[in-house]
Amino acid sequence: MKNKKIEILDTTLRDGAQTPGVSFSLSDKLKIVKILDDFGIDYIEGGWPGSNPKDTEFFKEVKKLKLKNSKIVAFGSTRRKNTKPSHDKNLKAILESGVNVGCLFGKTWTLHVHKALQTTLEENLEMIYDSVRFLKQRGLEVIYDAEHFFNGYKDDKKYALECLKAAYSAGADCLVLADTNGGCLPLEIAEIVKEVYEFLRNENMKVKLGIHAHNDSDCAVANTIVAVENGCCHIQGTINGLGERCGNANLCSVIPALVFKLGYEVVPKEKLKMLTDISLEIYEISNFVPNDRQPYVGALAFAHKGGVHASAVLKDTKSYEHIDPKLIGNERKILISELAGKSNLLFARHGMKIDLNEEHLNEIIKTIKQKEHQGYFYENAEGSFVILALKTINKYKPFFQVNGFRVIIQYNPEKKELVTEATLKIKIKDKQEHVVAEGDGPVNALDNALRKALTKYYPHLKDVKLVDFKVRVVNPQAGTAAKVRVNIESMDDKHTWSTVGVSENIIEASWEALVDAIEYKLLKHYKG
Repeated sequence: MKNKKIEILDTTLRDGAQTPGVSFSLSDKLKIVKILDDFGIDYIEGGWPGSNPKDTEFFKEVKKLKLKNSKIVAFGSTRRKNTKPSHDKNLKAILESGVNVGCLFGKTWTLHVHKALQTTLEENLEMIYDSVRFLKQRGLEVIYDAEHFFNGYKDDKKYALECLKAAYSAGADCLVLADTNGGCLPLEIAEIVKEVYEFLRNENMKVKLGIHAHNDSDCAVANTIVAVENGCCHIQGTINGLGERCGNANLCSVIPALVFKLGYEVVPKEKLKMLTDISLEIYEISNFVPNDRQPYVGALAFAHKGGVHASAVLKDTKSYEHIDPKLIGNERKILISELAGKSNLLFARHGMKIDLNEEHLNEIIKTIKQKEHQGYFYENAEGSFVILALKTINKYKPFFQVNGFRVIIQYNPEKKELVTEATLKIKIKDKQEHVVAEGDGPVNALDNALRKALTKYYPHLKDVKLVDFKVRVVNPQAGTAAKVRVNIESMDDKHTWSTVGVSENIIEASWEALVDAIEYKLLKHYKG
């Protein structure tokens, strides 16, 4: 009987930190630890102590956190060849980090033993045994990651299993099979894990079996799931699939699949409602734009465009949704376009607390089609859609009135830099404001001026961040007179939303999208 409780080792702070473009600060790492601990992750791999000053400092500071659910893990390699464990700097650094759990990786593939380590197969087995034994004798729980296990198993099955036996004999608490190159497919992962699981049983090796899958063949999530189905009770991965090359198994997909599809116990079900927010928080800390098409937690994961789809979802959400998005903290979206039918509009009111009659629906559909003919695109611009719909049926009351703006761009030849200044005249609650602000370009300067004027009256706008800015030419055949479509994605502490603007003038298009973004936030805050 396979274990129905699956434990998670999150390696976002170690494997995920190897993502190109990611550089977690010490405060970032500590913040992520708190997020993962609150979520209920069993193990958090904090990094490689001794490899760099930041990781060394992390292990000092993380001790000060009062964690409720998670164990902090220090990562490292087996001892160097021809070196005693007690003299190995890496193993000593794991001990000095003060953790209770160490995760060691060692070579399993004969190719790596001969070419990377340049040692003998027997010496490699001793390196595995000595290293695990060294940490176990000093009271640590040890997770052993068999690097390149699947490649090694296919190349020399007997030796790959000997590596597992060496770690087990030394006292390893968990043996993790790693698809380090990420090239294996689910069928072979399933077959090999099943064979290893049976081998452990036949040898009476009572030890947890784990999986660590990379995503180079886009199968890391599937490979992790089939590994669990064939005997693994310990899985390693990262939030949002972060990791070097193509990344690691995405825990934002693996965890809900195991819980809702297969009935495993992973984290408490009620905690899964945090998953979408956790995904967004990690994207924010990583300084990455969220992947809207990411399964389960993406902004478009439960989005419906076609009128037939929207009509069916309106009658029964199961018709086009594999789970209820609320289970993982996400929400349903009905995208608006020139293909929209009335079902889309009925289901896409985005918190608009008004009654839409037949005349309203017809008028909104007519307006949407006219605007899209001009180059607008409302599929993922819910903020602009809501404002347009309300204005179309005369149900919108503005929060401010713009009476004019001016943008000046001046080049400073001495400093070789451009200085941008925006001047804005605006009426807010019957009061006239005249503000000036600088920025990194005209759009940023206008954004700063608008916020400078409004936050005095609407202080919660301080929480709003512009997280993405896209420009696309609508009719390139018009050359320099072509229209551009600007999409702006904004975020506060709870939600993300998008807005759109179109014009032959990129500043005007940007301004339109920017104003819609602010107005939508105000609308949700005061009328949502």
